[in-house]
Amino acid sequence: MDKQTDTTALSPEFRSSCPIACVLDILGDKWTLLVIRDLYFNKHRFGEFTASPEGIPTNILADRLKRLEAAGIVKRLPYQSNPVRMEYFLTSKGADLGQVLGAMRKWAENHVAGVKSPKSIPVPEIRD
Repeated sequence: MDKQTDTTALSPEFRSSCPIACVLDILGDKWTLLVIRDLYFNKHRFGEFTASPEGIPTNILADRLKRLEAAGIVKRLPYQSNPVRMEYFLTSKGADLGQVLGAMRKWAENHVAGVKSPKSIPVPEIRD
């Protein structure tokens, strides 16, 4: 069997070459997927994220948005110039996480008592 060899070095921020470990290195804390969920539901401004029922602390939110932008999952765009204020949007790469969120939602509906799912999932506004 002829194996194709990948000679690309793995970035040092990843613990291993395991795909699941790499995803967890990007998304694996208790806040990041909630920020992506909110972006999926077309929340774009800092105050909209902090108004979510989970109550993400502002310092953690700022950090997660920066990390998601650095990973190419989120794009930041100004909506006001004085003072400068930003809006955040999913990129195509970020929108691909909708499948992950959907699988997590389905699992929770099947295995976690009392969860409430939205009747419909919106199409996120994507900016590349």
